[in-house]
Amino acid sequence: MANEDLSKLKIDKDKAAFQPRRGKKFFYPILILLGLLLVLFYILGVFTPPIKVRAVTVTQIYPSQTFTVLNASGYVVPQRKSALASKVTGRLIWLGVEEGSRVKKDQVVARLESQDAAAAKDQAAANVKGARSNLEQAQAELRDATLSLNRHKVLSAKGVIAQATYDAVLARYEKAKAAAEAAEAGVQASLAALDGANMSLEYTLIRAPFAGVVLTKNADIGDIVTPIGAAANAKSAVVTIADMDSLQVEVDVSESNIRHITINQPCEIQLDALPGQRFAGGIHTIVPTADRSKATIMVKIRFLDKDSRVLPEMSAKVAFLSRPATPEEQRPRTAISQSAIVNRKGKTSVFLLQGNRVTEAPVRLGPALGDMLEVLEGVKAGDTVVLNPPNTLRDGSRVKVAEE
Repeated sequence: MANEDLSKLKIDKDKAAFQPRRGKKFFYPILILLGLLLVLFYILGVFTPPIKVRAVTVTQIYPSQTFTVLNASGYVVPQRKSALASKVTGRLIWLGVEEGSRVKKDQVVARLESQDAAAAKDQAAANVKGARSNLEQAQAELRDATLSLNRHKVLSAKGVIAQATYDAVLARYEKAKAAAEAAEAGVQASLAALDGANMSLEYTLIRAPFAGVVLTKNADIGDIVTPIGAAANAKSAVVTIADMDSLQVEVDVSESNIRHITINQPCEIQLDALPGQRFAGGIHTIVPTADRSKATIMVKIRFLDKDSRVLPEMSAKVAFLSRPATPEEQRPRTAISQSAIVNRKGKTSVFLLQGNRVTEAPVRLGPALGDMLEVLEGVKAGDTVVLNPPNTLRDGSRVKVAEE
């Protein structure tokens, strides 16, 4: 029994020699996978440091920028603007306009209470009637006195009547004549008083002095309107209107640059509110005085074409041109710096920045625009491209944009 137990403890060398090792079964595939990953990372440039580049944005420019001699900024200002108020004090009882309303010349835009002015007008009209009645009576008396005087002249010449009688008739005539003149003066005075009453009544009507658009409404129905507006609850101007046909851009030009511009010089106007459009303009006037605090001179630029979207107080930028821009030059162009263009293997392209990598994009170029080139196809305004791309840069290269 002991020998049999010992024989079981012997090792079978043949079976042990052919037993497979399970660890090697998974080792080689993992090694191959790691090798493939290393090759892939090398191709993707993971182990290659990023190339430092400078970037520039594809912009949209106007050809007129190439012959601009000076730029300035300012605001759209109406040259005809009026704050409508009344010459009399009264309560506002009617307001017929609001902001944005268009008004015609002499149109009534507001009314003040007018009962007292209307009563004064009625009284003045009645006084005119009374004065005219007195004038008619005086004129009738003068006619009668004139006829009596003519008769007594004849009788006096024949010696039929006494001299005293003739003198009394003459005195009556002179009194009648003076009374008629006084009555006529009374009529003129009453007419003048009626004109004054009409004017006072007219002062309760607030009219537009010219055709325009209401910019602001400064009072409401029930407010006390005064010529000065000194009281705490009183208003002077009811509304403010502007002639929209008189809109001009006012800019300040440095004294040192004023020599570059002249009257009627062509300009291009760009409004911040309408960034995609430029308006043709011309220098209307150069104000003949300088602002000593800013060392500038005000220049006013008129719009050659009217546009209802242009509003007072809009901020504007003005480009003073050396010559008028043609219709074709008023169209915006997509432009790129010439330093961003590369020519490799007969192909014109740029390197478009996308994240931390670049993509080579073929482009079709147009004419030169100053130190830039027009891009017809390939990129659009707002894209970022590499400036002065190095020879080592390739499609898909990893890059790092240098901070300016």
